[in-house]
Amino acid sequence: MKTLLSKTIKHLKKSGVDYADLRYITSTHEAILVENNQVKSISFDVDEGVGVRVFSKGSWGFACTPKLTWDQIKSTADVALAIARSCSSINKKKYKFPSGSPIKANFKSPFEIDPFTIPLEKKLDYLLWASQELKSHPNIKTAISGFDFFKTNKLFFNTEGSEISQKILESGGHIEAIATGAGDVQKRSYPSSHHCELAQAGYEYVKALDLVGGARKIRKEAVSLLRAKECPNKKTTLILDGSQMALQIHESCGHPAELDRLLGREISLAGDSFLTLEKLNKFKYGSKLVNIYSDPTIEGGAGSFGYDDEGTPAKKAYLVKDGIFTGYLTSKETAAHFDIENTGCMRASGWNRTPLIRMTNINIEPQDATLEELIKEVRNGVFMSTNKSWSIDEKRLNFQFSTEIAWEIKNGELTQVLKNPLYASTTPIFWNSCSGISNKDHWRMWSVSDCGKGEPMQTMHVGHGTAPARFENIQVRSAAKRLVKKNP
Repeated sequence: MKTLLSKTIKHLKKSGVDYADLRYITSTHEAILVENNQVKSISFDVDEGVGVRVFSKGSWGFACTPKLTWDQIKSTADVALAIARSCSSINKKKYKFPSGSPIKANFKSPFEIDPFTIPLEKKLDYLLWASQELKSHPNIKTAISGFDFFKTNKLFFNTEGSEISQKILESGGHIEAIATGAGDVQKRSYPSSHHCELAQAGYEYVKALDLVGGARKIRKEAVSLLRAKECPNKKTTLILDGSQMALQIHESCGHPAELDRLLGREISLAGDSFLTLEKLNKFKYGSKLVNIYSDPTIEGGAGSFGYDDEGTPAKKAYLVKDGIFTGYLTSKETAAHFDIENTGCMRASGWNRTPLIRMTNINIEPQDATLEELIKEVRNGVFMSTNKSWSIDEKRLNFQFSTEIAWEIKNGELTQVLKNPLYASTTPIFWNSCSGISNKDHWRMWSVSDCGKGEPMQTMHVGHGTAPARFENIQVRSAAKRLVKKNP
């Protein structure tokens, strides 16, 4: 394959391209799902192909093929070049693509146990054990447990002379309990919601998740929610656990910091951003406690890599520093267009998709307090855990999130369970209300395994390092009760 890619690069150079890159990707995905003590599905997929990206006369062309012969890859490269030249003839805006130095490197994500070497029977035994723990209470009507394992090998070649090999292994697991009773239906998930908690690691990671121990915990909580009090409607002190903080950062910081939105490339699908260019290094995004950064170098993060899909080396970059908005997620092209530093965030979901600006690991720095201290300082408040749903406008400003469970805080202690909790705010108001972030002992990596962007849609794995955090004067209410406006 390296010989074929090198030969194709030489062919494109002779064709007079300004720039071109090739990505050969082979990916393997195993998914196992158990529901109510029965095996619901087992899948094992292998996919491979080559994507060719060509820049010529200020415009891009892209083509791809799963047929890995010289004739087919050469033909695909010619199609990509023809598309670029056709686009150049009609595009009014001619973008520049900055030149770079050649990079020859290898990257391999660390792991201890290759999950693809573990017998299927052993994986099923563990998932069935977790399912049985969930189903051991009569009010649990649906018990779900699952594993996902991914292996991705990439080769990247470009006309600047770069040759980069990357091998990434990911493992993940999840459980979910749905309880019914007392005229209600409630759900609890572990370790987070939306089906999978991923890390760049091996089978040792899913063993450490302790799904069986988690099953005992969420089984009890799911049943307790059936008779719990509804979340009250009021403005109050709010504390979010780490998993909910992950999605909060994802939606209200990660996505609006994607610089391609300012070029209008996401408006039709997912909106643009309130973080416009004049706000850079000036806008008060949050309180002085808030430091948010991109870092694909973190070992184990779902958004980690050695080099992005343009060959840019992974590096840490601040998006928010001491509460001030300081940086974007960028590509080579967008960074050059706006004359700012490239943070190297171009990724594609596969060989048959062109790279887009995507979140890597978007994290918040911990502070000094323990979680117990954050709670102890609250006279009246609400502690929310585990995302259930979310909604945010196309500017990434006004939002509401519901979580699976909450607890009332009274005089510095967690008291009764609250069900159907929801909170709502506006992004800068919310982050400026941040009055405390837990310390490094409570900080951990979470993942979002289904981040969608682009047309056609690309689903990516993203990491978020977070710790529980506290916010003041935030509107909370029950997601199950409709808000009725009174006539004036």
